[in-house]
Amino acid sequence: MCLAIPGKIKDITLQHNGMVRMAKVSFGGIVKEASLEMLPDATVGDYVLVHVGVAISKVNEEEAQKTFKYLEEIGELGELEDVDEYLPKTEEL
Repeated sequence: MCLAIPGKIKDITLQHNGMVRMAKVSFGGIVKEASLEMLPDATVGDYVLVHVGVAISKVNEEEAQKTFKYLEEIGELGELEDVDEYLPKTEEL
């Protein structure tokens, strides 16, 4: 199964002679590049869903945190590390 994973845009650059917008997207500490061609209004700090290297939609931080929580619960985070910053904070008893 292929999943779209939420990540936070850390940097945006123009590549291929300024023709393609690419972002460095942080997925719980792992940074990967993703195309922003489908999201021309995406900016640094936005959360986006990335599927096979392409940002396909913007999501709010709360939705990104929920998705990370669900992925953690079903064991689908794979190589992602340091996802704690994305997971909802739990109150200690």
